[in-house]
Amino acid sequence: MVSTKTRTILWARAAGRCQYPGCNKPLIGDLLSGEVDANSAYVAHVVAETPGGPRGDSIRSPLLADDPSNLMLLCDTHHRVIDRDAADDHPEAILLGMKAQHEARIEAITGISDDRRSHMLLFGARVGEHEYPVRYDLAAEGMLPNRYPAERQPIQIDLARLAFDDGEPEYWNLQVANLRRQFDAKVRDRLRSGDVGHLSLFALAPQPLLIELGRLLSDIAGVTVHQLHREPQDWRWRNDRPPVAYVVREAMSGGKEVALKLALSATITDDRITSVLGHDIPIWELTTPAPHNDIMHKAGDLSGFRSALRGALDRIKAVHGQDAVLHVFPAVPISAAVEVGRVWMPKADLPLIIYDQRRESGFRARVALGTTISVSPVKEAVHV
Repeated sequence: MVSTKTRTILWARAAGRCQYPGCNKPLIGDLLSGEVDANSAYVAHVVAETPGGPRGDSIRSPLLADDPSNLMLLCDTHHRVIDRDAADDHPEAILLGMKAQHEARIEAITGISDDRRSHMLLFGARVGEHEYPVRYDLAAEGMLPNRYPAERQPIQIDLARLAFDDGEPEYWNLQVANLRRQFDAKVRDRLRSGDVGHLSLFALAPQPLLIELGRLLSDIAGVTVHQLHREPQDWRWRNDRPPVAYVVREAMSGGKEVALKLALSATITDDRITSVLGHDIPIWELTTPAPHNDIMHKAGDLSGFRSALRGALDRIKAVHGQDAVLHVFPAVPISAAVEVGRVWMPKADLPLIIYDQRRESGFRARVALGTTISVSPVKEAVHV
């Protein structure tokens, strides 16, 4: 018999949820019937209460019958799985590992202090022919253990539902205007009023739109920018790889029209730039010794990129003058694209013309940061 005290300890450690991996079902209440006090949980023994039960032992079963360390909180389905349907597949060590993992997660979540609350900002836009919605569950998990969602509902800026694709000039005019309006309506006023003190950003969109969102957020708002990783797919910053080293290569010639390659996710050859801007264009580059499409793994990698970009922008202005125009060709991770817009300072930095690449047509100017720009290569660009 499991005592009331032991049950209370187990319920608290499990946070009232099924401890079987991938389930996490809340076990108090019946949402369909409205009986919120109904108890649909099972207190299951790892080592059975009786020697003849699943994983039972003549000596240990009576000793562990009322021990919280030997009990799991499970839903009806998974209680039957471990004790009847697949008992042989669930030995003691496996079940104790499940229990420990669940309880460690609950401890980490509930141990976050109140001042670590953050509003989730989900931003999605169509990329080519595909729509990539940002999944709430993966984003929420990506905040932990440093932050937790301030509200049940995230702030969403959704630009995915548009008949145009990103190869058409109309796409950029509409999407930039749509982004600004949604940002003003959903984010800006809440930041100004203090209703939102911190944002956790999760974004999937073409790079010029990510840069524009970064400009809207600026470097003033408290923002944590997350990066979607491919294998395994999640938004958690990791510390399992060496830090990214950044290299800035200066142009070999001068001029007032300047190109900057941001080559972190892939190599950008000079001929792709000169085919757009001509062979006389001075080309700068911010890159890494081994560009690849899953390069950004640590929060420190993103901080390092910000510092390297800040230095490059200052150096380019010093070399080419304050009246120069900078054409930016990005091949960077999502998080780095956002930080380009946040690093750029409208009153201090050179105007930026942001390019986007399509496989069939190469780079095309899409968004311009700086209201006084009027140069021929950017006839399709949307001006800020």
